[in-house]
Amino acid sequence: MATVPQSIAISSLSNRTQSLPPALTSSPSLSLSICWKPGSFAGFSGLRIQLPCSRSVSSLTSRKPRALRPSGHIVCEAQDTAVDVPTVTDATWQSLVLKADGPVLVEFWAPWCGPCRMIHPVIDELSKQYAGKLKCFKLNTDDSPSMATQYGIRSIPTIMIFVNGEKKDAVIGAVPKSTLTASIEKFL
Repeated sequence: MATVPQSIAISSLSNRTQSLPPALTSSPSLSLSICWKPGSFAGFSGLRIQLPCSRSVSSLTSRKPRALRPSGHIVCEAQDTAVDVPTVTDATWQSLVLKADGPVLVEFWAPWCGPCRMIHPVIDELSKQYAGKLKCFKLNTDDSPSMATQYGIRSIPTIMIFVNGEKKDAVIGAVPKSTLTASIEKFL
């Protein structure tokens, strides 16, 4: 038997009840994720409102859309875009960064940091551009605060370049790709 999905994307609030199968409207444990049409957030694509899991679909159909906003939260789906840069942690730091052959670029970041999410695609491009010449990693400072403290990270994003286990350069902030390229080129 098919299982009930954990979230359902609905393209329009005006026809939300018509788009749901009758079997789903009676499910008390169903979480509903409403995806607004592009333009509903005035030029912000990739945003959706996610309602808490405690609400049932049947209780949502009787409410006006404005009544839904205070109980849910806006989720940015852009943060889940493909970033192919592998993660390094406290446990893997020694083997992946300090004992690596050749230069290593490490991005210190956090999921709540807007500039960090802006620079992720740039780091991803650099990782592909310098494949075989430079190893790129990202370190979540919320998950590994001891590494951030050890290297004096006071602002994120911070990009550090290590050569033979030694810190050689650091770039702080969401900078253009050309700035990072110039920094990388010094150590290749």
